[in-house]
Amino acid sequence: MRDTKNVLDANRQFYEAFARADFQAMEDIWSTNETITCIHPGWPALSSRDDVLSSWQSILSTQSVFVGISDEEAHIFGDTAYVICREHLEPGTLVATNIFSRTGQRWLMVHHQAGLTSSESQDTFLKDHPTIQ
Repeated sequence: MRDTKNVLDANRQFYEAFARADFQAMEDIWSTNETITCIHPGWPALSSRDDVLSSWQSILSTQSVFVGISDEEAHIFGDTAYVICREHLEPGTLVATNIFSRTGQRWLMVHHQAGLTSSESQDTFLKDHPTIQ
């Protein structure tokens, strides 16, 4: 259970960095020991640390959006874990897969992919969080 909590904490740190547009925190979340990958909606697959971090630097410097998450599910296989969750961004909801690798005592991200999901998910989230409408 402790690993599950730690993986979910790492996942939340990723989204907190995104929501704050904090590039330094975002950079710190990504593994330096792995070949990392990222697939943003509508983007080609990025497969190097430089490309992934450049993409986040660009996104965080040009966008200021609400980012919320729900329905987090962590799955752990030894020193590898993935989280499936819903990303709530204005104006819609995405489903995301975030993969982490344990490095020492930390879970660091090695892959992020987000894609479209049903509008029903967005409607449900907004009903539960009326202050962001």
